[in-house]
Amino acid sequence: MLERFKQLQDRPVTVALMLGLVAQILFMIHLGRPTVVNFDEFHYVPAARSLLLLDQLRNSEHPLVAKELIAFGMAILGDNPWGWRIMATIAGSATVMATFSLIFLMIGRMRFAVAGAVFLLLNQMLYVQARIAMLDVFLGAFLLWAIVVMLWAMRAPQGKVWRRWLLAAVLWGLAVGCKWAAIPYVAMAGLVFLIVRLRDALAEGGDTATVVRRMFAGKGQKHWTGMATIPALLAMGVVSIAVYLLTFTPCFFLTYAAIPPSELIPFQLKMYEAQTQVLAHHTYQSDWWSWPLMQRPIWYYYDFNSDAQRGVLLIGNPLILWGGLVAVLACFWAWLREKNLAAGAAALLWAWSLGIYIIIPKSLGFFYYYYLSSIFLCVALAIAFAHFDRGKKRGYEEWFGAVALILFIYFFPIISGGALQDRDAFEFWMWFPDWK
Repeated sequence: MLERFKQLQDRPVTVALMLGLVAQILFMIHLGRPTVVNFDEFHYVPAARSLLLLDQLRNSEHPLVAKELIAFGMAILGDNPWGWRIMATIAGSATVMATFSLIFLMIGRMRFAVAGAVFLLLNQMLYVQARIAMLDVFLGAFLLWAIVVMLWAMRAPQGKVWRRWLLAAVLWGLAVGCKWAAIPYVAMAGLVFLIVRLRDALAEGGDTATVVRRMFAGKGQKHWTGMATIPALLAMGVVSIAVYLLTFTPCFFLTYAAIPPSELIPFQLKMYEAQTQVLAHHTYQSDWWSWPLMQRPIWYYYDFNSDAQRGVLLIGNPLILWGGLVAVLACFWAWLREKNLAAGAAALLWAWSLGIYIIIPKSLGFFYYYYLSSIFLCVALAIAFAHFDRGKKRGYEEWFGAVALILFIYFFPIISGGALQDRDAFEFWMWFPDWK
C-alpha cells in the first residue's frame, strides 16, 4: 500500500482524477433533496427550461453559459431535481481538481496539493453550491481552470505555449459567460502576465530601453517562451470575447423576442443596466466586510419536504473560513519577509477576490459572493502549511483536516437537506443570532 502511495506522488493527473471522483460521489448523494426549487433555483431553473425549449430569454441580466449547462443536465436527466443539479455537481468536482492542480503547479508538493483539495471539499460552501442550480459553481470551475492553464502554459516548451494560452483564453471567455464577476479576474490575469514579463526583463539587467524591449520581445523569454507580449494579450482578449459572444447563439433562435447578432452588443448594455439597478432590501443581504467573518449565512431552504423537516444552509466550515484568514496573513508574511512568491500569489488571490466587491456597482451583497474567496482560502491554507512545514510543525495540516472533517460532519444535516427532528431543530447549529 505504501509503495502504491509513493507511485501516486509522481502521477498528479491520476491523483486529480481520484479527487474528482470522490467529490462527485459525495455531491451526488441525495442530490434530489429538496425535491423543489430552492433559493435562486427559482430564477435559473425556469431560465434553463426556456433555453431548452428555445421559447424566450429569462433571467436576461446574466450571461448564458451556466444556464445552458443546467439546461444540458435537464436534457439528459429530465426536468427534475437531478436534472437541475447534475451539471453543478460536475462543475464542483472540476473545481476540486482545478484547486489541486493549481496548488501543485504553484509549489510542486503533492501532499499539500491534496490537502488543499481536501480542505475545499470540507469547506462546505463548495458542497452546497455544487448541489444547487445556481451560477457560481460554474463560474468557479471555469475561472480556476483558466488560472491553472495559464500557469501550465507559463512553463510549457515553446511549441506548446500558444495552444495552452489560447485554451486559457477560451476558459476565460466561458467564465465571463457564466457571470460578469469573472471580468476582474481576466484583468488580473493580463496584469500578472505583464508583471511577470517586467520582472523577468529586469532580472536580466540593462538600461530602461533594453528592459522594455526585452519585456515585449517574443524570443528569450523565461516564462511563456516564444510568445511576444502584445500578441499574447491581444489573443487573450479577442479569443475570450469571441467565445463569450458565441455563447449567446441560442438567443438567435428564440421563438419570442429573439436577439439577432446585430443587437448582441447593445444587449450587453441592457444587461449592465439590469445588473446595476437598485434592488429592494433582502432578508439575507450583507456587506462585503462581513463575509470573511461569516456573520450572515443564507438559508437556501427550510421547509417540510419528503416526509421530514429539511434545511439547506449556506455556511462555511468555521475552521477553514476563519482559520483561512490566519493562513492569508501567514502567506503575506512569507511573501514579504521570506520572498515566497507562491504564498504571495495565494494571499493576493484571496484579497483580489474580496476587494473587487468594494468596487463592483452592486446595490445588494450576499454571502454566496464569498464563494470564490472561500476557494482561495483553501489554497492559502495549503501553501501556508507547506511553507511552515518544518521542525515540530510538520504534519499539522493532517490535524487541521481531521478537525475540519468533524465540523463538516457536525454541520452535514443542515447543508445536505437531511431529515431534522422538528421545525425548531435548526437551533442546535445556530452559534450566533445572525445565523438564524
